[in-house]
Amino acid sequence: MEKKIRCPKCSKIFTCDGNPGEEIFIKCPNCGTEGKIILEKIETIESKSLVVIENISKKYKDVLAVDNISFNIKQGEVFGYIGPNGAGKTTTIKIMVGLLNQTSGEISINGYQLPKEKEKAHRFIGYMPQQAGFQQWRTANHALTTFGKLSGVESDKLQSRIDEVLNLLGLIKYKNKKITKLSGGTIQKLGIAQALLHNPSLLILDEPLSGLDPDSRYQVKKILKELSKNGTTVFFSSHILSDLQDIATKICIIDWGRVIKIGSLDELKSEFSKEKQIEIILSKKSDKYNEISKISGVKKLIEQSKEKFIVNIEKTSDSDKIIDEIIKTLIEKNCKIRSITPLSPTLDEIYQFYLRKGVMNQ
Repeated sequence: MEKKIRCPKCSKIFTCDGNPGEEIFIKCPNCGTEGKIILEKIETIESKSLVVIENISKKYKDVLAVDNISFNIKQGEVFGYIGPNGAGKTTTIKIMVGLLNQTSGEISINGYQLPKEKEKAHRFIGYMPQQAGFQQWRTANHALTTFGKLSGVESDKLQSRIDEVLNLLGLIKYKNKKITKLSGGTIQKLGIAQALLHNPSLLILDEPLSGLDPDSRYQVKKILKELSKNGTTVFFSSHILSDLQDIATKICIIDWGRVIKIGSLDELKSEFSKEKQIEIILSKKSDKYNEISKISGVKKLIEQSKEKFIVNIEKTSDSDKIIDEIIKTLIEKNCKIRSITPLSPTLDEIYQFYLRKGVMNQ
C-alpha cells in the first residue's frame, strides 16, 4: 500500500510503500531525515483531528467576543469559517495561532496545548492575517526571505523554497518588485506565499480571497484544494459563503461569537426549509401553461415572462410525479418545452437562513 507522510523536521510531504503493520525505513527526500515507521500508524495519523477546540471563550472586559465554541478539524480538511463582520472569526484565529489567550476552554494543535505549548505548535502552523503588514520599501523576495527565516526555513534552501512558492501562486515575475508597486490582489497572494514557506501542516488564512479578482480567486481556491489533497489542513475565514463553494469539506457558521451550524455544504442545504421550486422555459409564448395550476400538489405559478415561469410545489409532494404531470399537461396543450429545472436554494439564502436561526436561538 502507498501512503503520504510528512517529515517531522522539515514538514515535506512524501510517499512511502509497504504492507499494513509493516515497519519500514524512511528517508525524507528534502532534508535527509531518517527513521522507521509502522504503516498502520499512518492510518491513525490521517484520521485524527489536527485541531481540537473545546468550549473556547474570549472576553474583553464586558464584551464576550467568542462564546463557548467547539469544533474539530481533521488532517487534510478544508474548514471554512464563515460569519458576518464582528462575528468573532478573527478573535478565534488569533487564539488558534497564539496571538491571544482564551479566557476559558482548551485548544490543541497537533496535540500541543495552547498557550502552554504554542512554540511547539507554531512549527506546524502557516498563518496569513487580514493584513500581512509587508514593509512597502522591500521587494517581494526580500520580504519572503525575512518571513522564511522567522519560520525556520534552512538558509541554504530558502531561496529555492521561495521560488517554489512564488511559482505555485503565479507570482514569480514579481519576485524582485517592490511591495509598493504591487496591486492589492498580488499583495494578498504574497501573504499566502509567506504562510506556505515552511510547508506547514495547518494553513490558517484570515479572509484570503479578499481583494482578489475572479481569476485569482479561482487560482487560489485551486491551490488550496491541491494542498488539501496532499495532506495540508486548511482553515480559512470569510464573510461570503460563495468563497467556500467547491472547496470547503466542512463549513462552520458563526455569529455573535457563537457557533450556529457546522457541516458540509450538502448537510447545510438538507436542513434548509424552503418550498420546492421548478423553473420552466418554453420555446414559444403561450398562455396555456396556466393549466398546470390545476395539478394536485402545485401551490403557485410565478410568471417571469410569457416563456418563463416558476412552479411552487407543496413541500410534502412527490416532485418527480408532479414534474411528470406538468410535462404531460404542457404537451397536451401544445406548449413546446425548452427546459425544466428543479431550483436549489442559493448559497446566500442558506447563509441568511442559519444567521436568522442563530439570532432566534439566542
